[in-house]
Amino acid sequence: MNTNLEIICVGNELLIGKTLNTNAQWMAKRATTLGMNVKRINTVSDDANEIAEAVQEALQRQPRFIITTGGLGPTFDDKTLEGIAGALNRKLDLNGEALKMVKEKYEAFFHQGRIDKVEMTPPRIKMATLPKGTEPLQNPIGTAPAVMIEVKGTILIALPGVPSEMEAIFEGTIASMLKKESGNVTFFEMSLYADDIFESALAPLLDQTMRANPYIYIKSHPRGEEKMPHIELHFSTTAKDPKIAKDRLGKAIIQLSELIGENGGKTRPQKKKQSM
Repeated sequence: MNTNLEIICVGNELLIGKTLNTNAQWMAKRATTLGMNVKRINTVSDDANEIAEAVQEALQRQPRFIITTGGLGPTFDDKTLEGIAGALNRKLDLNGEALKMVKEKYEAFFHQGRIDKVEMTPPRIKMATLPKGTEPLQNPIGTAPAVMIEVKGTILIALPGVPSEMEAIFEGTIASMLKKESGNVTFFEMSLYADDIFESALAPLLDQTMRANPYIYIKSHPRGEEKMPHIELHFSTTAKDPKIAKDRLGKAIIQLSELIGENGGKTRPQKKKQSM
């Protein structure tokens, strides 16, 4: 089963630090909770050639999903669809279904009194001009449709960059696809806090615990000062059976807690989290 997923974020504003890339964090977390294995997060500028190169490189690794965010709007710097067309060696064509979606949005705006008239201007038509052979996905909040196509076993999806739009399309259309591909597994996580032990002393204890618990991944996150070590130990696993997952977590946490205690440290567990 291929549960690998890659994320490509598009936007100069991300690269210059003007905008915090919350889309990447939200999508990575959500995909993980749905049982997917997020392998890479890449950020590229509003340049069609760079977008094409990023998509081509990702396709070569053959993940099950590649999801892009950003660059689907009507302005000159919205280049994602042009980049995807270049990566797939396809032309950009006006898509009738996408055009209908865009027009209906502006008709709704007209009836709401938000615009004076419905006019399909070139910038608005641009949002319905898709790489040939791709499928538009309804955007329940914004005007620009999302886009999907399967390429040699990889499902490539382009989502808008506006967080509310991206999240709405993800939850309404993409989440069920990811959960089905992952085999309906559930992601479980828990944090254990360790005090009075340095990360360098923890390292071999983490290795020992993970070797004894092959289905558990443990990541250390220092939270304190150098002379006052306070470390978060994040445990995670996936399983179809919640009881199996809980048993795995419990065994690993007990083992590591005992090892830390034997080495002069103290531990304090946090409430377990289960993400459906």
